[in-house]
Amino acid sequence: MASLSIPPSSSSPSSSSSSLSPLPWTNPDPDSDSSFAPPLVEDSGPSQASPPRSIDPREEEEPVEPESCGEVAPSVDLPSSETSFSSHESALPADPPPLLPVSSSSSPPKVEAELVVPSLLRLSFNQDHGCFAAGTDRGFRIYNCDPFREIFRRDFDGGGVGVVEMLFRCNILALVGGGTSPYYPPNKVMIWDDHQSRCIGELSFRSDVRAVRLRRDRIIVVLDHKIFVYNFADLKLVHQIETVPNPKGLCAVSQQQGSLVLVCPGGQKGQVRVEHYGARSTKFITAHDSRIACFALSQDGRLIATASSKGTLIRIFSTVDGMLLQEVRRGADRAEIYSLAFSANLQWLAVSSDKGTVHVFSLKINLGSTAHDKPRPASDPNVPTTSSHLSFIKGVLPKYFNSEWSVAQFRLHENIQYIVAFGHQKNTVVILGMDGSFFRCQFDPVAGGEMTQLECYNFLKSETS
Repeated sequence: MASLSIPPSSSSPSSSSSSLSPLPWTNPDPDSDSSFAPPLVEDSGPSQASPPRSIDPREEEEPVEPESCGEVAPSVDLPSSETSFSSHESALPADPPPLLPVSSSSSPPKVEAELVVPSLLRLSFNQDHGCFAAGTDRGFRIYNCDPFREIFRRDFDGGGVGVVEMLFRCNILALVGGGTSPYYPPNKVMIWDDHQSRCIGELSFRSDVRAVRLRRDRIIVVLDHKIFVYNFADLKLVHQIETVPNPKGLCAVSQQQGSLVLVCPGGQKGQVRVEHYGARSTKFITAHDSRIACFALSQDGRLIATASSKGTLIRIFSTVDGMLLQEVRRGADRAEIYSLAFSANLQWLAVSSDKGTVHVFSLKINLGSTAHDKPRPASDPNVPTTSSHLSFIKGVLPKYFNSEWSVAQFRLHENIQYIVAFGHQKNTVVILGMDGSFFRCQFDPVAGGEMTQLECYNFLKSETS
C-alpha cells in the first residue's frame, strides 16, 4: 500500500504558491499513457472525479490521491486526464539543466560544517554510469566519474539517507532515510528537487523501502515482498508485483527510449521475472538452483546477467525468450556477488564480489542487426579465448575445467563491498568501495591480465571536508 502526500512547507507564509508541473520530458513509450493497463494491474489508479483526500494507510491497500497543502494556484495541465499533483512549491523548469551545486543557505535542512568523515550507507551509479551518489549518515553527495570530482553535497543535521537514486543528471532525485538515525522515515520515498533544495513530494508505504529505480517515465519502488510501478508524470500506480522476500531490493529497469523492461526476483528460488511492458508480456527464467543474489539488465533490456548465492557462476540470458546465452565462472569458492554491469556496447561484463577481485568477462553474444532481433550465442574470432587449457578433455573431468574465465582482473581488499561499472572511456572500469574508495582502471581487451590503475581517491575526504 502506498499513499501520496506533500510535505509541509518550510518557507515563510508570504511565499508565493503554485502547482507542481508534470516532469518536463516526453514519455517515449507508447504504453505510458493513462489508458495503459498491464495484465496484473490491481487498480486502475486514482479517481478522476474525486477531490484529493487523506487516507489512513492502515485502512487502504492502494495508493490515494496526492494530498493538497494550503491554497494552490491554477495547476499546469498534465499530459492525461488524471488529477494533477499539486504543491505549494514553484513549478519545475521546462527543461531540467545539469545537476549543479546549490547554496546551502537556500536549503531548509540545516547544512553544517563538516568535522568528521561521515559513514557511508549506500552507493549507486546513475543510469549512464557517468555519476554516482553516496548516501551517508548525514545526508548525501553526488560525484562525477570522469573526470572525478564532487558535484555537490547535502549534509543534513542529525539524519541519514539510505537510498539516493539519480535520474541521469537532472535536478530530481529519490531519497529514502537510512542508518541509525534516518533523516526521513525509511518507509517513505521523498522526491527531492535540488533546484529548490527541498523535497517536493513523497510516496508512503506500510513497510520499509528497500530500493528505488527511476526512468524518465517511471518510478519503481521496491519493498520486501512487493514492487510498485508509477507513472512519473502524474504518480499514477500502473502495476504492482509480488516477489519472494527481497531484502536487498533487487530490481532493474531498462533505460532505452521506446521500450520498458523490468526485472525482479520471481516467485520461486533461483527465478527471475521479466516484465515487457511494451509487449504486455511476462517471462519467468529459472536462472539458478540457489537463491538469486544479484543481477544486471542491459540498457536496452535485451540481456540479463544473474548470479546466485553460491557466487561461482554468472549466467547471461535473453530477456526476450529466456534463452541461456553464455555462462562464465568467477571462481571455484563460494562468494557473495556485490554487483554486475554490462558495458555500453554489450561486449563485456564486470563482476565484483567479497573476494576482493573485480573481473571483466568477454561476452560472445550475437545481438542481431536490429534491436528487435533475439540475442543468440556466438563466437567472435577476434576475442581471445579464456577457457581452461584442459578443455580438450571436456566430458571427462567436471564442467569446471571447461569454464570461461575472466579476461581481466583488478585486486582489491577482501570483505569490503565494491560496486562496478564501465567508464565512458574505452576499456575502462570504475569501482566504488563502501570504504570511500574510488578507482578508475583500464584493461587490455586482447592481452587481458591485471588491469592498470588510472586513478584512486577517497571521495569522503575531499578538500572541502
